[in-house]
Amino acid sequence: MKIGTIDLGERPLFLAPMEDVTDPSFRYICKQFGADMMYTEFISSDGLIRDAKTSVKKLEIYDYERPIGIQLYGHLLEPMVEAARIAEAANPDVIDINFGCPVRKIAARGAGSGMMKNIPLMVQMTEEIVKAVKLPVTVKTRLGYDEESKHIVGIAERLQDVGIQALTIHGRTRAQLYRGEADWTLIGEVKNNPRMHIPIIGNGDVTSPEIAKAMFDRYGVDGIMIARATYGRPWIFKEIKHYFATGELMPPLTVREKADLAKSHLLKSVEVKGSPRGIFEMRRHLTNYFKALPHFKETRQKLVTSLDVNELLETIEQVAVKYADFNSSDSDSQAYSAGPDFPSAPEHS
Repeated sequence: MKIGTIDLGERPLFLAPMEDVTDPSFRYICKQFGADMMYTEFISSDGLIRDAKTSVKKLEIYDYERPIGIQLYGHLLEPMVEAARIAEAANPDVIDINFGCPVRKIAARGAGSGMMKNIPLMVQMTEEIVKAVKLPVTVKTRLGYDEESKHIVGIAERLQDVGIQALTIHGRTRAQLYRGEADWTLIGEVKNNPRMHIPIIGNGDVTSPEIAKAMFDRYGVDGIMIARATYGRPWIFKEIKHYFATGELMPPLTVREKADLAKSHLLKSVEVKGSPRGIFEMRRHLTNYFKALPHFKETRQKLVTSLDVNELLETIEQVAVKYADFNSSDSDSQAYSAGPDFPSAPEHS
């Protein structure tokens, strides 16, 4: 699969952009486990053109992350075009447009998946951004705004016709948010539409290697984007690739391996963001690495209250020692069935 001249190989796996999750430290970890392409947290076009500190900070990318895309959202044409130019100057590999975020405060303004109520503007905005930048432009969107407006097959053709070089489709409508099961049948229709020639990336409910293989085999998509299943489980990319290569499930990580990973992630977060911010923003990750461990309440409390890096490292080490004989497969299976603990703001995808 290629996006422009970027060769991602066969059956690539993408890390979805998730607000408050896919920061540089989390991307660092996911890249180690084999994510083929990643994206920044999504960035407000208004914030970029106002030079807002938080928005500009999200433009920071590192060479080891490549290929990487910067994802933008907004509801006004000119600010989105200007923001695309600003993002291009940060030297990503791709500019991605977010027409998929279902969060009310975003969609109600007509941005994210709210743009699916104004298809002509969606297409015009995409066309103008394609013209404004030299990098490949891609789009992430949903099946439609609601059950009565699942027009993604026609929308995909129009977006392709104005020059996007890949399209990611989340298999839900905006009205669904993250409820119910993702419907991949329309994603398959887009991929198998003889008019389509750009790569189609499927997204939604890929939580295991078996499901990933089934989605590739059944619907013929060029790539798969993984979002919530990476949260507290960034090694899912390695699990899927192991399954593709061998036909067998990868042995589950031990608690020791998870503890070492949590330490690495914590130190990277503090390196990138400093202390205490790097610690604050790691709290949601630390507890998810050890989800489903029994009698964990007291330890969890330490992980979400301490602001001392050394104390946190020691607490994590104590987890590794205490649960050295714990069957990690039990923890992983429970984590899948229960779902990860998300930050207060859900993913914007």
